[in-house]
Amino acid sequence: MKRIGVLTSGGDSPGMNAAIRAVVRKGIFHELEVYGIYNGYAGLIAGNITKLEVGSVGDIIHRGGTMLRTARCEEFKTSDGQAKGIEQLKKFGIEGLVVIGGDGSFQGAKKLSEAGFPTIGLPGTIDNDIPGTDFTIGFDTALNTIIEAIDKIRDTATSHDRTYVIEVMGRDAGDLALWAGLADGAESILIPEEKHDLEHIINRLQLGIDRGKKHSIIIVAEGVCSGVEIGKQIEEKTNLETRVTVLGHIQRGGSPTAFDRVLASRLGARAVELLLEGKAGRTVGVQKNALVDHDISEVLASKHQLDQGMYRLSQELSI
Repeated sequence: MKRIGVLTSGGDSPGMNAAIRAVVRKGIFHELEVYGIYNGYAGLIAGNITKLEVGSVGDIIHRGGTMLRTARCEEFKTSDGQAKGIEQLKKFGIEGLVVIGGDGSFQGAKKLSEAGFPTIGLPGTIDNDIPGTDFTIGFDTALNTIIEAIDKIRDTATSHDRTYVIEVMGRDAGDLALWAGLADGAESILIPEEKHDLEHIINRLQLGIDRGKKHSIIIVAEGVCSGVEIGKQIEEKTNLETRVTVLGHIQRGGSPTAFDRVLASRLGARAVELLLEGKAGRTVGVQKNALVDHDISEVLASKHQLDQGMYRLSQELSI
């Protein structure tokens, strides 16, 4: 193998640049030519491909987002779109590909591998919802962004004796909400993996009021329901002054934490090693701080598991 490519796809996450840097420099260290594919699978189909040098990825390890940019591409979901992508890879002489992204990105990587093109997937998503790894690139940074926001909201909640509902990202996975809620002592955490009971939430608020508590924080994952709607229901049923904050895309941006930079560097380098070992159709991850790799089809067929023990602990500590 002499030439490899790297692309980012789907939603951006902090640490993607560190992963790109690792792929490029690890590849060059092993005397490979490395090509950057811009704008995800859409850029692959369009042939938006450029050779990267060591200096091409200088001064990016601390930057959020992705220097290769990203896009969603419906065309690549078709066999015709995949054929066009492989044609471009062959045109540039690229013999292996590293795809950084989430579940949808891995679906594309799986199709390429099934078509006989060696592809390795790196888990890059703030949702932490990819099986086969304890953490995904960007989760830790997004979590810390949320915690910083909640800390500031708690200050004003305390000053005004208010209940605050905070909506965070997490369409199908509640990791961000759960970890943020536990770290910031939220009274209730609403996640997609668990059914929520409004009366139970109100009872917990009342217990706090009965012991003299003047403010409360409730965390809602976006996949559960609208934070605005939850706030409205709570205020109607309790007459508590309630405010809602939807954090939105602020959670995706910002300089990656040290954890995400190191994780991305380790995973990116390992992806190159797998290609050099002649392996394909694999995803890389970290479990118990050890690097692992799994068959991409098995990863996509598996379901992300929330830490139920952590969820129970959050309830026990928020009495």
